[in-house]
Amino acid sequence: MKITIKEIARKANVSITTVSRVLNKSKEGVGEETRKRVERIIKESNYRPNGIARSMVTKSTKTIGLVIPDIRNPFFSDLARAMEDIANKMGYSVFLCNVDNKLIKVKEYLWLLIEKNVDGIIFSSSYSELNDGVRELLDANNIPVVFIDRGDDESNFYGVFIDNTKAGFLATSYLINLSHKKIGCITGPKSIWNSNHRLNGYKQAHKQAGLTINKKLIKEGFYTMEGGYEATKSLFLENKDITSIFALNDLMAFGVYQAAREFNRTIPDDISVVGFDNLSYNQILTPRLTTIEQPIKQIGSVAVERLINQCEKKSKIEQSIFLETKLIIRDSTKAVPNNLE
Repeated sequence: MKITIKEIARKANVSITTVSRVLNKSKEGVGEETRKRVERIIKESNYRPNGIARSMVTKSTKTIGLVIPDIRNPFFSDLARAMEDIANKMGYSVFLCNVDNKLIKVKEYLWLLIEKNVDGIIFSSSYSELNDGVRELLDANNIPVVFIDRGDDESNFYGVFIDNTKAGFLATSYLINLSHKKIGCITGPKSIWNSNHRLNGYKQAHKQAGLTINKKLIKEGFYTMEGGYEATKSLFLENKDITSIFALNDLMAFGVYQAAREFNRTIPDDISVVGFDNLSYNQILTPRLTTIEQPIKQIGSVAVERLINQCEKKSKIEQSIFLETKLIIRDSTKAVPNNLE
């Protein structure tokens, strides 16, 4: 038979109100000795409060929604894990919503999260989704939202991001400093804000170095391994003198490796490769991938803390946070020989 809060109060010789305060971690009206006694009895009794009844009193379900575009991408699975860990430590559970980059699933999941009365939502979305009814849906229901990874330049929603332009510039400049002049760039979807910013960094590095930007060296890879593979084949066929490729995420860089093998291009002797994300899988690639590292755990931690702060303090945060990235140099890049410059 399930134990009730009334029985906990009787065993601890306190009122039901006192037990409720302990459960809700209220610091008022409960002495330290009494709190410890109640917590001990709760633990010994394996008592779990009724979540629905509790939420009716506290106006909080202690749940947050996490909307991500594609769980198959290891970047998002690592990010989800980091967020769940910190949310659990802060007393919250996470509803994971994988939308498969489909607008209809974005809207369906948002309605589901609203019906579940989640306290807030962490959201990774493309620009097109925000401008096709999603923005209005979030505004109308007045739910605290923190954006991660993907956002847009015009939204009044704030979040936790990296400086994608700076990171794209860093990766491209590194290749230019290795005397590469024919640098391919494989982008994500054109509708996604962070891909456009990384591409801008690629272009800025070329301009600063006085190099011409060749549109034939820029291909769309859709942030997938298959897209990176197809884009690399096009780069090889259209640019016989290409010496390096900057893939705007690591999944597409994996596709570069596959295409390079098929075209008998040895990495890094024939083609240097730089990725973006620093996924754990990079360590098992041969040669190991040079890449831009995103602080995945920090992004997850800061996003959850900011969202819960909004939920509990009922205050909007009106400034985005931009975290630092760094270039991780491994074995997939090398300088161009003088006779090939």
